Amino acid sequence: MTEGSPLRVGILGCGFWSAFQVAGWREVDRVEIAGLYNRTRSKADALAAACGGIHVFDTPEALLGAGIDVADIITSEETHRHFVELAAAHGVHVICQKPMAPTPADCRAMVEACRNAGVRLLIHDNWRWQTPIRRFKEELARADIGRPFRAHIRYANSFPVFAKQPFLGELEHFILMDMGTHILDTARALFGEAESILCHTARITPGIRGEDVATVLLRMRDGLHCTVELSYASPVEHDRFPETFLHVEAERGSLDLAPDFWIRRTRDGQTVSFRAPPPVYRWADPAYLVATTAVVPVHREFARCLRQGVRSETEGEEYLHTMELVFAAYRSAAAGRLIRLTGDET
Repeated sequence: MTEGSPLRVGILGCGFWSAFQVAGWREVDRVEIAGLYNRTRSKADALAAACGGIHVFDTPEALLGAGIDVADIITSEETHRHFVELAAAHGVHVICQKPMAPTPADCRAMVEACRNAGVRLLIHDNWRWQTPIRRFKEELARADIGRPFRAHIRYANSFPVFAKQPFLGELEHFILMDMGTHILDTARALFGEAESILCHTARITPGIRGEDVATVLLRMRDGLHCTVELSYASPVEHDRFPETFLHVEAERGSLDLAPDFWIRRTRDGQTVSFRAPPPVYRWADPAYLVATTAVVPVHREFARCLRQGVRSETEGEEYLHTMELVFAAYRSAAAGRLIRLTGDET
């Protein structure tokens, strides 16, 4: 793979999110979707037809052996380790959906397999790449509000997630593993690493196995306090699924990401506001707009990193720290106590 050659991508997994992955790749220069594989062949055939005729492979081994540069794994997390290790054994770079895997041991094994094979492992977590969150991060970096000391990240809505995807109600671990990966990774992107975590969870929706509400308190290494709120059970005034709201208090002012993508910076008694809406693509689902459109900058970044041999923000080894927060949050909730992080829990 050279700087000027097409990046040949093989897709493993043809469920709901895969159509957005394919569409997102097609917005990136010099990328070729070289093939699809899905355990249920009919799903792969349907996606191939909808996308204008992509070759469908009968086995993952056949796809991985077809001269692709990178495998884009878009399957459920319990299969991630298997497919990552299979791709590594074929000498193929890997992009893997979040969450990495269900256990710390699986996460470490995935990183180790790719390291030993000399291939890259990149984790596809698009939340930190959303347009409003990137703009918020840029504003925060300007430092004209001084040193931040407290932050609040809120993802709370009443989106009928279990009605639309009933299998989610069967998961023993839900919102921290599903949305917590996104939101805790965003906390790391904005504020760095945490030194401690305290978490409480709740099960509000009747008939589900896992938690659909979680409240997390992080103390970051620089002393900043960050509260994270997660909920699919909150019929709130600003019910803006899947928007994330941010608030940062600093020595000389504050910064907010408010509903409908408004960013507000307050300093010296004055507030300046502007909107940072996501781009609109024909293929993007309006109900998931801010999330689906974030696929494009992720893919552009991954293509750049693979071609130039530079590290990604969500390199596998780096993303272990996000999974560390998720697993530590579950331990904290189970034990009912604060967990101190040493950086090697995963």
